[in-house]
Amino acid sequence: MDGESERPAREPTMHGSVVTRVGVAALRDLAVDDIAAVVHYWHGSGEAHLEALGIDRSLLGTSDDTRQRFRRALPSGDANQRNLAFAITLDGALVGYTLLNRHAPDVNYSHWHFTDARLRAAGLSTALYPYRIKMYFDLTPMARLIHQTRTRNVGVNRMLDRYVPVAETRYIENPDGVAQPGEFHLRYVFRGDVPRFFALANRW
Repeated sequence: MDGESERPAREPTMHGSVVTRVGVAALRDLAVDDIAAVVHYWHGSGEAHLEALGIDRSLLGTSDDTRQRFRRALPSGDANQRNLAFAITLDGALVGYTLLNRHAPDVNYSHWHFTDARLRAAGLSTALYPYRIKMYFDLTPMARLIHQTRTRNVGVNRMLDRYVPVAETRYIENPDGVAQPGEFHLRYVFRGDVPRFFALANRW
């Protein structure tokens, strides 16, 4: 029996969906049954992938460390939960996830990864972005979200450029999550920005 099965099942809540050129993309709570795919993404995608992402292996830890980290991030319904993980699905199938790390009302970071490599350039991040940001603010009392992205990550930065500008660029010694130090773009998002994001998406 694997570790995920020890936690009682909780029906995952849906948080929005949008029709894209490759299918219906949606966001829902990450579920216990999703954790194995997330663990495989981090520990089965190869060293080249981790190097491209700039991952600190000591912070990433073992497969069991990752498993436990995401078990703690399964949404519980507690508005004060510090880490929240959500599934990205396409036509109902898990294809990725997003993680919200909360530190203070103005210090909150989000991460998102596609576990299905074939969909990393399919436009799903762009299409889901307004729904993802709305979800974060709807579920927590946070005041500000910070996007912290490596300057060399062209695809992610190009997507974010469509919605929110870079506020500053600097070297960060202790980035959020499991990243190595490096040069990062910082972008700031507030609750009041959400309607504008939907208006931009509708215009496109």
